Amino acid sequence: MARAGLSPRAVVDAAVAVVDADGPAALTLAAVAARTGVATPSLYKHVGGLGELRTLVSLRFLEELGDVVTAAGLGRSGDDAVSALLHGWRRYVLDHPHRYAFVPLAPLTDPVLEAAGKRVLDVFAAVLAGYGLSGAEAVHAMRRARAVVHGFASLEAAGGFAMAEDVDASFEGVVAMVVASLR
Repeated sequence: MARAGLSPRAVVDAAVAVVDADGPAALTLAAVAARTGVATPSLYKHVGGLGELRTLVSLRFLEELGDVVTAAGLGRSGDDAVSALLHGWRRYVLDHPHRYAFVPLAPLTDPVLEAAGKRVLDVFAAVLAGYGLSGAEAVHAMRRARAVVHGFASLEAAGGFAMAEDVDASFEGVVAMVVASLR
């Protein structure tokens, strides 16, 4: 019999706690079982194994990122919307570096993650429509923006910017570069 209160959501919550505390590599069924107070085999009543759990954790984090970019874009347009999206994305990475490391690079290739990945892209597409970008032009612009914010924020979260100059000033230059590329 499953432990009272344990559910697939509770198992994912425990997995999130493991990732937050110890990083993505620490996510094992044994670690989640220890956190939930059950034997490892008991988790199989709620998730189909480590692969499924990793997918569900990725989905949770991708949905969080979708919430961030959606909130950032609401009520904004043009350069202000692009800036808000990029700043929101960066803030998510800096606030949750272990979670962001779990966000899949190609979510549209996984049926479980596809809708959440599309949601993030749809926000970008809506913002880019204000620049008159659609089709291939919009795809190229989304790729540029994503590559820049992902690279910058990932490097920053990993401590890759050790020089004395202000990192925020560098990021503002990145935002200006992305905005200029949209015109």
